[in-house]
Amino acid sequence: MAGVGTLNEKSLHAQLKQWYSEPGDQFEVPLDGFIIDVVRGDELIEIQTRNFSAMRSKLDRLTEDYSVTVVHPIAVTKWLNKLSEPPTKPRRSPKRGHIFDVFGEVVYLPHLIHRPNLTIEVLLIEEQEDRAFDAKKERRRRRGWVTQERRLMRVLETHRFESVGDFVDLLPVLPGEFTTADIAEQASVSRRSAQQAAYCLRKMDAITITGKQGNATVYKIA
Repeated sequence: MAGVGTLNEKSLHAQLKQWYSEPGDQFEVPLDGFIIDVVRGDELIEIQTRNFSAMRSKLDRLTEDYSVTVVHPIAVTKWLNKLSEPPTKPRRSPKRGHIFDVFGEVVYLPHLIHRPNLTIEVLLIEEQEDRAFDAKKERRRRRGWVTQERRLMRVLETHRFESVGDFVDLLPVLPGEFTTADIAEQASVSRRSAQQAAYCLRKMDAITITGKQGNATVYKIA
């Protein structure tokens, strides 16, 4: 199966498709005006390495008639490799991904999570990010070093989300009423991640607003 359907793809996308594939799979299949990454019997599989907003309309249409699984990687360990002369050893990024990062993508389509035809499979991975220097971007973030490729090193864990309840299960143990500060503290995630989680779960009707605590919104499990 090596090399099947990988022309012009970014490395991480092609590697994940190869890792996920099984004998009998079809690749790059035209369907209803879209190109499907992998077709496995009656199941459509889309590898989405970033930005769920780009596939919102595609999923909205396809999940009306087909069973769709979206495969999404989150790098819990990342090695930064600068493509320089002389070559340098990759260094480990201090930034670590977290399963909660899935909410940062689901914010674009929480209204679709209720659809029984949609499954999201999150792969926690170790990856290498190749960066090249661009003098035109030297004054910007990273001082001119821009990402060229993301490469899969290994898959560490998989998490499958088939219902709203699977997303609720990501919440830590919380009091009967809670704020996003409580989520952030108990889950050991950033306040931004906690806010994204609260937004998604509220749009899924999994949590409801009960009032305010100072400037903070107070929630409870629906």
